Amino acid sequence: MQQRTSGLKKRLRLAIEFAVMAPSGHNAQPWKFHIVRDGVELFADRTRALHIVDPTDRELTISCGAALYQLGLALNCDALATLVHILPDPARPDLLAKLRISGPHTPSEEEMEQFRAISQRRTNRKPFDTKPVPASIFDEWYLDSKSENCWLQLIEEFTQKHLIADLVIEGDRIQGSDKAFRRELAKWVNANRSTRRDGMPGYAHGVGNIASYLGPLLVRTFDWGEGQAAKDKQLAEGSPLLGILGTEEDTPAAWIACGQALAKMLLRGTARGLSASFLNQPIEVSSLRPQLGEYCDNEGFPQILLRWGYGREVQPTPRRAIEDVLI
Repeated sequence: MQQRTSGLKKRLRLAIEFAVMAPSGHNAQPWKFHIVRDGVELFADRTRALHIVDPTDRELTISCGAALYQLGLALNCDALATLVHILPDPARPDLLAKLRISGPHTPSEEEMEQFRAISQRRTNRKPFDTKPVPASIFDEWYLDSKSENCWLQLIEEFTQKHLIADLVIEGDRIQGSDKAFRRELAKWVNANRSTRRDGMPGYAHGVGNIASYLGPLLVRTFDWGEGQAAKDKQLAEGSPLLGILGTEEDTPAAWIACGQALAKMLLRGTARGLSASFLNQPIEVSSLRPQLGEYCDNEGFPQILLRWGYGREVQPTPRRAIEDVLI
């Protein structure tokens, strides 16, 4: 019995290493995991919360939802079936989910394809090729969102992309002029040769080694809103596809579901050779979020704004050691 327990613990620990490859705002990696006898508990690590850009921990919770999906997927592909309980204890709101091993599992080829994509997925902030995203993947993404009770709006037409780009650049201007926002962001901007295992190295934004040492100072000191707006306008309008992922409700349970749907979509896209990055400014700036919602055919709340396309390969951002995320 002790050998079986030890063997399961090693498999759970390995699965967590794939869970933490999920995306998160500023690469803050706001999660903790607790290995229990029959599974894993996922906690929000609010010491890594972004109080200015994400005052309700909405994006934090979405990120944890993405990590939860990758945790379950890794276990499924290790031949372990799982049952997930979302927000299992109202007295412990930081306990976002408990995943329990429920028996053996035979992974499907689709699961294996997504699992292999975990280590290949990147947030790619570079311009994309103009080559269209194949419509054949659209229905699969719609099913990915629907499976988590989310909705998805895909935008290919330039006029619509232009309208959304206007909201993105307005968000850039508002955030870039906000000293508190800049101070918070600067804490997570790193030099390329930094030994930190969280945050965003300069290379993630196309900044070279020498210039990256100045990154935190420049981000914190100067209003860079107009410059970022010009870049993001080109990225939004020049990407072949934009996607808005949303939910009917705006609650922690809905945010977790959104994170799981997001992870499914990102991994499916990665497996097909697609790249993606986030343009969440119109959702992060509360005054712009309803305007973005007006461009959606679905009722509810926009949660994530993505751009999709074919991009050049980019380096991965760092991840914390497994010992740092276990409690």
